[in-house]
Amino acid sequence: MADEEKLLKRMNVNFDRCKGCGLCVTACPKKIIEIQNEKLNSKGYYTSRCIDDDKCISCARCAIMCPDCAITIKVIKK
Repeated sequence: MADEEKLLKRMNVNFDRCKGCGLCVTACPKKIIEIQNEKLNSKGYYTSRCIDDDKCISCARCAIMCPDCAITIKVIKK
């Protein structure tokens, strides 16, 4: 268990692959994903982003729902 506590898991969005469909927004049980509206990707879409990494429970529902496989759960060592 001590080894698991040293790992952080974060949602990672492939900016150019995301088309902003919003399925991840509805799938997130913590409601911490939104479609940002500051910057368009190379395909002309606003993309999703996690607005509170600390509240993410790494359930991967967002990644499972993504039809473009634009979301991964990244493991980061503390």
